[in-house]
Amino acid sequence: MASHTFLYLHAFVTFALLTTAFPSKLSPYYYYSVCPEALPTIKRVVQDAVNQEKRMGASLLRLHFHDCFVNGCDGSNLLDSSPTIDSEKNARPNANSARGFEVIDRIKAEVDKACGCPVVSCADILAVAARDSVVALGGPTWKVRLGRRDSTTASRTAANNDIPSPFMDLPALINNFRKQGLDKRDLVALSGGHTIGFAQCQFFRNRTYNESNINKDFARARQSTCPRSGGDTNLAPLDPTPATFDTAYFSNLVGQKGLLHSDQAIFSGGATDELVKTYSKNGWAFSADFARSMVKMGNIKPLTGKQGQIRSNCRKVN
Repeated sequence: MASHTFLYLHAFVTFALLTTAFPSKLSPYYYYSVCPEALPTIKRVVQDAVNQEKRMGASLLRLHFHDCFVNGCDGSNLLDSSPTIDSEKNARPNANSARGFEVIDRIKAEVDKACGCPVVSCADILAVAARDSVVALGGPTWKVRLGRRDSTTASRTAANNDIPSPFMDLPALINNFRKQGLDKRDLVALSGGHTIGFAQCQFFRNRTYNESNINKDFARARQSTCPRSGGDTNLAPLDPTPATFDTAYFSNLVGQKGLLHSDQAIFSGGATDELVKTYSKNGWAFSADFARSMVKMGNIKPLTGKQGQIRSNCRKVN
């Protein structure tokens, strides 16, 4: 008990000094002194979750993406509904499709146990879990900048308005990303996150039945699991290797086999075509740009210093 109390006090004092000394700057080394076991613990839990279900890697990556696009990377999309919270989980882009919350709960519990007290934010857990998920599926690594704090509010309206829709065309996507401080290269690189995971029939039905810039054999194959009516939650892979982080997503686009309208939009005769071609042939270029864009996205309007809080439970405010 004495050693546990010492660990708790050491973590608390070090964390207090850390947040005072660096009130508004994210750093890859934020937890090195306050809790050196934080990142290894997150990696272990993520690896175990992905080993149990490969699809979980894409789900955890998507949670971080959907967090950052709604008022910044602040863990707001993890909050459940309450009398004061209009949960982002109920927004159109998340309802009945966002998943992985139980894995985040497990990470939070194990990290807090390893650290001796709640010093690692849920927002930081999302950022690190996204990186570790990509690595677990064969993708690149990068140094995640840390020190985010957690929001005490959520916005279903902002989630509906700001998370890019699978039905957007290229100008809408470019504008959507520009609002977040992200450019065309970020748009294409981050869209490449669809090299892993699946999408629901309701999000690609119209493309497979009604669009013309789609490979006919590919369309027929998708129609076999996505009828004209019903089966809204039936799944199809976003590329032929949904459990491997590779360049197949971009090769698919060149062959007019993008699953979502928004996927094919980035290879549709517009300003992003050449970059798609480059990534389809050069895995190193894609991995390097993806890692760079993930760091850039992770820096969207973080709460730092005395802003927000470090939630004890990622699903509710303290």
